[in-house]
Order: sequence, then structure tokens, then C-alpha cells
Amino acid sequence: MASRGKRGGVPAREDEPRRDERAEQQASAPPGPVLPPPPPVDYGVFMQGLVQPMQMQAHTQAALQAQLEAQNC
Repeated sequence: MASRGKRGGVPAREDEPRRDERAEQQASAPPGPVLPPPPPVDYGVFMQGLVQPMQMQAHTQAALQAQLEAQNC
């Protein structure tokens, strides 16, 4: 009986530094701020914000192409 207690105590001592290391790792990692969920996205407005610059770029590119062709002729 006494020998079981000693044997049982040896692995516990070996595990203690591991537990301490885990506790230190968890304690050293600062918890990040808890952020509220993002607001819902209005995808219509989002897509409109993407399409308008693309249309403007296409219009500008067409105008520049027309100018180049007019200069070359």
C-alpha cells in the first residue's frame, strides 16, 4: 500500500511542471477585447459602391480610346 502511494506520487510530480507551464501559457496570453457583432450589410448599397467606379473607369477608358483614334486619323 505504501509503495503504491510513492509510485503514484512520482508521476504526479513529473506532471506538475507541465501543468504549471500550461497555466503560464494561458495566463501570458492576454484576452482580446470582446467585439460586438458587425452591423448587417446592405449589399445593394455595397454593390452600387463597386459598380459606379467601374462604370466611370469604363467611360474614361472609352473616351481616351476615342481621343487616341481621333489623333491617329
